[in-house]
Amino acid sequence: MRDLAVSASGLVKRFGERIAVNGVDIAVPRGQIYGVLGPNGAGKTTSLRMLLGIIEPDEGERTLLGSASPRDMSDRVGYLPEERGLYPNMKCREAIAFMGALRGLPWSVGRKRARDLLDSAGLGHAADDKIRKLSKGMAQLVQLLGSVVHAPDLLVLDEPFSGLDPVNQERLEQLIRAERDRGATVLFSTHVMAHAERLCEHISIIAGGTVRFEGTVDAARALLPARAQYTPRQDAPEIAAMLPPDALHEKGAWRFTVPEDGIESLLVQLIEAGHGISGLSIERPGLHDAFVRIVGADALADAQTEADA
Repeated sequence: MRDLAVSASGLVKRFGERIAVNGVDIAVPRGQIYGVLGPNGAGKTTSLRMLLGIIEPDEGERTLLGSASPRDMSDRVGYLPEERGLYPNMKCREAIAFMGALRGLPWSVGRKRARDLLDSAGLGHAADDKIRKLSKGMAQLVQLLGSVVHAPDLLVLDEPFSGLDPVNQERLEQLIRAERDRGATVLFSTHVMAHAERLCEHISIIAGGTVRFEGTVDAARALLPARAQYTPRQDAPEIAAMLPPDALHEKGAWRFTVPEDGIESLLVQLIEAGHGISGLSIERPGLHDAFVRIVGADALADAQTEADA
């Protein structure tokens, strides 16, 4: 337990007759970037709020930074909720310092750190601009900087990439890595697999209020077999009989699932038969593909529709 920044066992939350979270277990190692993945409505936000003590679970137990009372650890936590909100007439630097003050950081220290954070995020030019003058993406980054200004041990971000353009998404990814390198634990939720695949060491996949998978990104990807693309030196119809049953032929190349025992013996057969190898590539499945397998294509389509809206 000392190696875990956050842990939960059997979390359940009901809203009336609806069960939003149904027996969620989570174990977040200290000093890592951990992703809680799932389609919209999967129970991600409710789970994070229970972990932070914002709402109480109906069943189950959780610890945060070693404490069974998450609210007691609030000064050591940075939190970016899904619902964003800053005082529109505050200047950026003052808004960041104010959020630090709420966590016990002196104003003078907060202002100095705010300036440094804005500069490192490429927003130094906006330090004295009022929040209402910023774009949505810039305001969101300012709120994120306010979540880290007090150098928290744990940073919790709920759908942090939502609404950001590609430039600000990259800035956010850099900031998340910087927080991890500083020694903080980062826990974030998302339904966009690309961010999790680039950032996370461990993930949980939640759907329908339950955890469908927990482990490393590589372990999730390993649930699906690799695919090969093979281009022979001498193409011929009889190659099809030598390849796995799912082999497809297009533009002189063959695509097929790599056999469980590997591809080496198959390549030897092809060479000995005189077909040779003009090109060969092995494509490992991505987290997107693993997510579809674990959660289901319909759930992913619903999530993508929301993301594009």
